[in-house]
Amino acid sequence: MCETCGCSITDVSHAVMPDVMHNHEYPAPVRTETVEVLKGLMHANDHAAVHNREHFDRSGVLVINLMSSPGAGKTRLLERTAEALGDRFRIAVIEGDLETENDAERLRAGGVRAHQITTGSACHLDAHMIHKALHEFPLAVDGQPTDILFIENVGNLVCPAAFDLGQHLNVVLLSTTEGDDKPAKYPVMFRAADLVLISKADLLPVLDDFSVERAEKSLRQIGVETPMLRTAAGRTHELSAWLEWLESSLEAWRAAAA
Repeated sequence: MCETCGCSITDVSHAVMPDVMHNHEYPAPVRTETVEVLKGLMHANDHAAVHNREHFDRSGVLVINLMSSPGAGKTRLLERTAEALGDRFRIAVIEGDLETENDAERLRAGGVRAHQITTGSACHLDAHMIHKALHEFPLAVDGQPTDILFIENVGNLVCPAAFDLGQHLNVVLLSTTEGDDKPAKYPVMFRAADLVLISKADLLPVLDDFSVERAEKSLRQIGVETPMLRTAAGRTHELSAWLEWLESSLEAWRAAAA
């Protein structure tokens, strides 16, 4: 469980005063101190995120934070996206995982510039990690700037939504192999999304327990009008709607920046 964002603290008394948890008499100072620490953590992260975003803006790079549960298909989507757009746009990826460089190596094998962040025990990326990565992973190479930088966050539908990295857009994948009620179960994540992608949509004909209509209804019931698109990046490559969204988002961001 992550110890850098407070998600491991399910009850303040359990974390700090286990001898009083049986009678639920939680000393106010303990709760106050814990909350203040978490507030300080988020304030420091947000400050670093502002710095990152200013750097991205000066560099003319659109940054997209890609989030999902583990195994939803983020890396495969990035592989196919780079194949489709690599001849027109310079794409780079910062990968986040607890351990290994497996995903970054997959992308590099396909010709994509990729940098791996291993978080150890942290279940999310934060702005400081991105800031450090940018010192090792320049946005421009041989005078050629990056057009789109994807940040593939750690597979997790909880903590990544709480941490601003300096990105411009959030994209959340919802795989057809998951439940279609995920937006209702993880509303913070899906409320943060600028786009929801139904991934592995080519499996829909053989799945009887996932409904795109129910998934969209679940999304609307948490009070957001976030667009939802279908993608298939596996054996069947159907990415046209996603690629169009990417291109229009890049054009709109550049126009706004100008």
